[in-house]
Amino acid sequence: VQLQACGGGLVQAGGSLRLSCAASGRTFDNYYMGWFRQPPGKEREFVAAITWSGGSTYYANSVKGRFSISRDNAKNTVNLLITSLKPEDTAVYYCAARRSPILSSAYWSPNGYDDWGQGTLVTVSS
Repeated sequence: VQLQACGGGLVQAGGSLRLSCAASGRTFDNYYMGWFRQPPGKEREFVAAITWSGGSTYYANSVKGRFSISRDNAKNTVNLLITSLKPEDTAVYYCAARRSPILSSAYWSPNGYDDWGQGTLVTVSS
């Protein structure tokens, strides 16, 4: 599946953004989805994941309570609402997908995904 992420931008600390990821090329069902981010000079890290049905969601401790992942299978999109932004949230955010009805035990790792979007930059100013 091809993934296209958008919605990044420059925002002040405490602000919010809504990132979206549009999937194309295959039926969106039976894919679990994830968001990762890569801060400047650091490795890519897990942010959030959602099962194909949307019934279960998982978050990194650093974003729990501030970020919310959701999906609309009818529109082939997965969204990430990010609130109470902090300067340390500055990163390129990537959406990712794996075709599987069952969430992999490696959902928190880039190895748990097969397809990646191009990334969208979020910059948080203090």
